[in-house]
Amino acid sequence: MSQATSRPLSLPLRLERAAIRGFARLPQAVIARLGASAPVNRDGERLAPEVATALGVLNRIPGSDFSTKPLDAARQQIEEESLVFADRFPPFAVEEDLLIPSPHGVIPATRYRAKAGESRGLVVYFHGGGWVLGSRVSTDSAVRFLALHAGVDVLSVDYRLAPEHPFPAAIEDGLSAWDYAVAQAPVWGLDLSRIVVAGDSAGGNISAVLALELRGREVEPCLQVLFFPVTDLSTKHPSYEEFSDGFFLTERQMDWYREHYLADFADAVHPRVSPLLAEDLTGAAPAYVAVAGFDPLRDEGIAYARRLEEAGVPVELDRAGDLIHAFINITGVSPSAYAATLRAARAIEKAVGASGRAS
Repeated sequence: MSQATSRPLSLPLRLERAAIRGFARLPQAVIARLGASAPVNRDGERLAPEVATALGVLNRIPGSDFSTKPLDAARQQIEEESLVFADRFPPFAVEEDLLIPSPHGVIPATRYRAKAGESRGLVVYFHGGGWVLGSRVSTDSAVRFLALHAGVDVLSVDYRLAPEHPFPAAIEDGLSAWDYAVAQAPVWGLDLSRIVVAGDSAGGNISAVLALELRGREVEPCLQVLFFPVTDLSTKHPSYEEFSDGFFLTERQMDWYREHYLADFADAVHPRVSPLLAEDLTGAAPAYVAVAGFDPLRDEGIAYARRLEEAGVPVELDRAGDLIHAFINITGVSPSAYAATLRAARAIEKAVGASGRAS
C-alpha cells in the first residue's frame, strides 16, 4: 500500500461517496430518465445522462469553486473530490513510493503494477490540476485504471506546483522524471522501447512538451497520451465560450490557473507553455489525444491533434463527445467515462506490445 496516496475520508465525505456509488448502481433506464434533459453541444453531441445528473447537483452546491478559496483549501478540495469519486480496484502487486533526483531537489513519485510479474511497459504519468492543484492522490484512481487495464507499470509524478514554482518548473521536473524512468526501467525489468509519456489537462500539456523536447534522444517515448490537454494558453479557443461555466472546468478557473502558472504572461506564446504554437512538430512520438465534448479545452486539443497529423506524426484522436473535462477520474460512476478511459488503456497496450518482460 502506498503511504503517499492513502488518505482517510471524513464521515461526511464517506457518506457522500456512498451516495455517489449508490447512484451509479441505479438501473441505466432510471439514470437515463434523470438525465433526459441533458444539454446538447453545437456539434449535436448530448452529455451523458449520469454526468448531466451529477452536474445538476454539483452546480447547486455553494462554495464549490476552488478558484475562490485560499490555495491550501483549493488543493485539499481537489484531493477530496478525487477520493469521493475514485473507482474501486483489487490490491496491486506494487505500490512503491519513490524519490526522483533532480537539480532542484527530489520529486516524489509512486510506481504502480497491478499484477506480480506482469508488465508490458511503463507509463510516466503527470496529473492534472492546472499546474497549481492536484497530486498523486488526486490521480490515484486514474493511474490505477491504466496500470490494470493496459497491463503496465505507471510512474505517477508529483512535479512542483505553481505559484510557488511557476513555469518552467513543471517541465523541468518532467524531464527529470523521464530520465529517472529511463534509468530505472531495466531495474524494474522493463524494455526501454516501451515507455509512454501521459497526462491529463496540465499533465497532458507537460506530456506534449516532453514529447517534443525528447526528440532525438537515445530513448524516446513510444507513445504520448494526452487526455483533454492544455495546448495553447495564449488565447481562448471557441470551446471556451461554449462551455464557459457549468461543465465542471470553467473559464474562470482556467484564468486562475494561467495567472498562477505564468509569472510573466508573455511566456504564454512559448512552445514549452503552448505546444500548439511550436514551429515544428515533426518527429514527435505517436499520439493518442482524447478530448471531451463538453470542455473548454476541447478545441485546442483537437487543433493539436491536427497539427501533429499535418507534421506526419501518427495520431489517434478520440472524441468523447458525451463527457466533460477530467472524465478519467469518474470511471467508477460513469459508464461513458469508463469506456473512454478503457479505449486509452487499449491504445497504450497496443503501443507497448504484448510481450513486455518483467521481473
